[in-house]
Amino acid sequence: MSGTSGGLLGAAAVISCPHGGRAAAATTSDGAVFIDGVPVATAAHSYVVTGCPHTVDGVPTPCVSVRWTASDTGVTVDGAAVLLDTSTAQCFTAAFVPQGPPVIQAVQRKVTVR
Repeated sequence: MSGTSGGLLGAAAVISCPHGGRAAAATTSDGAVFIDGVPVATAAHSYVVTGCPHTVDGVPTPCVSVRWTASDTGVTVDGAAVLLDTSTAQCFTAAFVPQGPPVIQAVQRKVTVR
């Protein structure tokens, strides 16, 4: 364990791209760890961005996905590293052009293990 700290993210955490588009978990697990009734987010979850208004020279180049690089916290759910509010991520266009890190607006607090 590397000593990384941060708040656990749930699949319903409020995340946006740097331009204001909304990122939401496209996949979730049926894992046994929940935060406020939703599964804990892991590096295995896919995130889709909608509503990104970003343009370059008048050409729409919206963010469409978020890719996470989970820290080696030593904490996993269903074999995948959990995501923290301090986890590294990057938003990408459909052509996989990096657009910047996502903005995490809310961190969940209540953890339940079933």
